[in-house]
Amino acid sequence: MTIAAAGLVSCAGEADFDPSGTADAGDKVERVEPLSWWTGMKTPLQLLIKGSDISSCDVRIEGGTGVKVSGLHKGDSPDYLFADVEISADAAPGTYYIVFSHDSTEFKYPYEIAARAEGSASRKSFTAADMIYLIMPDRFANGDPSNDSTPDTAEKACRDEFFGRHGGDIQGIMDHLDYIADLGATAIWCTPLLLDNEPEGSYHGYACSDYYRIDPRFGSNSLYRDFVDKAHEKGLKVIMDVVTNHCGTAHWWMEDLPFRDWIHVFPEYTGTNVCFSTNMDPNASKYDLNLQESGWFVPSMPDMNLDNPFVLNYFKQWAVWWIEYAGLDGFRVDTYPYNEKGPMSGWCEAVLEEYPDFNIVGECWTSSIPQLAYWQGGNANRDGFDSHLPSIMDFPLQEAIWKGLPTDSHAWGEGMVRIYDCLSHDFVYHDLSRMMIFPGNHDTDRIGDVLKHNADRHRIVMAMMATMRGIPQIFYGDEMMFVSRDRSQGHGGLRVDFPGGWAGDGMDLFSEEGRAAATVNTDGQPVPAGFAVDMHDYVKKLFRWRKDKKVIHEGRTMHFLTRDNTYAYFRYDGTDAVFVFINNSRGKKNIPWSHYAEIASGLHDGRNVVTGEPAEVSDSTVVGPRQVLIVEYKR
Repeated sequence: MTIAAAGLVSCAGEADFDPSGTADAGDKVERVEPLSWWTGMKTPLQLLIKGSDISSCDVRIEGGTGVKVSGLHKGDSPDYLFADVEISADAAPGTYYIVFSHDSTEFKYPYEIAARAEGSASRKSFTAADMIYLIMPDRFANGDPSNDSTPDTAEKACRDEFFGRHGGDIQGIMDHLDYIADLGATAIWCTPLLLDNEPEGSYHGYACSDYYRIDPRFGSNSLYRDFVDKAHEKGLKVIMDVVTNHCGTAHWWMEDLPFRDWIHVFPEYTGTNVCFSTNMDPNASKYDLNLQESGWFVPSMPDMNLDNPFVLNYFKQWAVWWIEYAGLDGFRVDTYPYNEKGPMSGWCEAVLEEYPDFNIVGECWTSSIPQLAYWQGGNANRDGFDSHLPSIMDFPLQEAIWKGLPTDSHAWGEGMVRIYDCLSHDFVYHDLSRMMIFPGNHDTDRIGDVLKHNADRHRIVMAMMATMRGIPQIFYGDEMMFVSRDRSQGHGGLRVDFPGGWAGDGMDLFSEEGRAAATVNTDGQPVPAGFAVDMHDYVKKLFRWRKDKKVIHEGRTMHFLTRDNTYAYFRYDGTDAVFVFINNSRGKKNIPWSHYAEIASGLHDGRNVVTGEPAEVSDSTVVGPRQVLIVEYKR
């Protein structure tokens, strides 16, 4: 029996079941979360039940054997009840009934416990063998104009507004899965798709209003599940962007919190001090640590209190529910260090207990390499803390790229030396294969802007993403050097619409014909004819080549120091090597091949990765200004 068949998904347009037909449960039970569950799960099930004066009820479960209520907990609000549910190993899948009784009145609510999909617990996740394509759904493609504005959501579509909703949706992504797969991507990370019902600026999705409902302007729960299935058919994994640190002020529970400390409350609005060092600084005060953990991200995003065990249980189950329901392949956790670190360590443990091979990458936005390393699970931290967070985002490398690439300076510590210096700190990290590398994302300037629209340097960055250690991620449009529509508009300006994703667009950069016909970049600046084709095909060639290169996924790195704005490194294992030489300067450079003898000696059968032609590198090999050479060898 499917969830939809049982009528248990409480999202608009999803289920036809009317609980009022079972002793008026619909008049008394507003919500039961998680929406459903499965047999054979390790995660304990604790139902959040919302209803008028529901805490005055006794609760039991009927409909079969092996499922029972083992404990009840009242919230501070009389309209909440938390029910611990035990599901025995021999419990049969099917529809059960939560029976509520008070005085002489009884009513019941249907609840499905489904059969778990075969092999679900052993699902694989994203690794260094993947390339992640980051999409902001509202700005990618509008596959279903009928849901651009909906009666049950506050903000309506207005494509001309920088911070408004433009109409992109899940169907739009599904319509272009072939494009994404053809590019060489193997995983998709979408910024949040859950309901964000703030009155304005809700397009980004980071102020959640309902943790169990896909925003109807993007689609529905069932459509999201279809999207994951279709992505899998194309060889694409799906990573869900989740937020445990905060919700939105429009979240349904803000009108009636289950507990007074469900969120962090201050006498007046108090923002976080964004002082991540308080988590590991032996000299930090508790006062500063409290502001870091408990202060709100912004006034429209209430800070969740994960020290409340009911809140933490809620988020553990929510994470597991979406993995199991939609068939997810990974999580990206927003604002990771803003959370209370102890509970979040437990959250990661809970997900990995259910799915041992699941990968979770945390947004730990810091330029400090030691502080970043602290957050990766298994790191030998002096205070004994283990986050159990498998992967981290490499912000120090992203910063080094931003500062090192756009300059012609040969000054000490400038140019490509910044990249060398950054990677020289790799000894600090616990697991280099579990670091997401990226030149930019939805929260930063576009790399095309940072490089001042220089196509040669953009190719260098894409070559680095395809050959460096870690898990590469590019932002939609990076494959054609998209730039901001208006940098003065900040986030709203960099999150440009993908030309071709809307009916009536003058350009269609999703199609080969459209790329060939394009004569302007996304900011309206003239570019040479064929630019979109050339850049797209260059990125495509690199990432399609990378897909089966174990030496890139798992190999070691050896790099060589120069101070002339060049950079050379090898990725190597016992049988293969890939040589990368970057000339970021304004003049031609000879490769000092003899300097690399310790690794270069004995390499044979060289092949230029971009041209596919045989290649022999020597001290007389010349690389042009702002060019990159990539040669693969046998050892």
